Amino acid sequence: MRIIRHADCRPMPWKNGGGVTTEIMAWPPAAGLDAFDWRISMAQVASGGPFSVFAGIDRTLTVLAGTMRLAAGDAEPVALSPLSQPYAFPGDVDTEARLIDGPVLDFNVMTRRGRVSHAVERLSFSEPTEIVLGEGISLIFVASGAARMDGEAVAAFDTLYQDDGTARLKIEPTAPLSLLLVTIRLT
Repeated sequence: MRIIRHADCRPMPWKNGGGVTTEIMAWPPAAGLDAFDWRISMAQVASGGPFSVFAGIDRTLTVLAGTMRLAAGDAEPVALSPLSQPYAFPGDVDTEARLIDGPVLDFNVMTRRGRVSHAVERLSFSEPTEIVLGEGISLIFVASGAARMDGEAVAAFDTLYQDDGTARLKIEPTAPLSLLLVTIRLT
């Protein structure tokens, strides 16, 4: 298991030029926006508008702060907030966000359809616990709070990366903890 510290992540411009994303990790390493198999990132959204189109990509967006209304393709628009479940949608449909009450901070997972699939789950803990990580790649993003995970201190926006299959992870919150568990599998 490896910890990816938020301070070590690289900011990069959005594909549509409308903002900046902090890339947490992409595979293969240093892959460009048209060449990754999977990518996780965080973005500060200062104003509403259209999303970049990513052909052949499936996306899941999770709001960390703020509230937005997201319209993706022909799907009914949805309101997303820090209390919402992660929202999955195709990256190659017209998608637009309208901010409800100011800027939004979000967490984004993208995978190349036909090669890789993903799932995102929101987890909250205030007491020590243990979780089981399944087959495939697991990424545990600290959405808020702080903890010791398998003895290592982690803080908000740090990510744990596990790529060698099933494992047990001991979580000891040092503050109320909100995590996003991302599972990535080859298809």
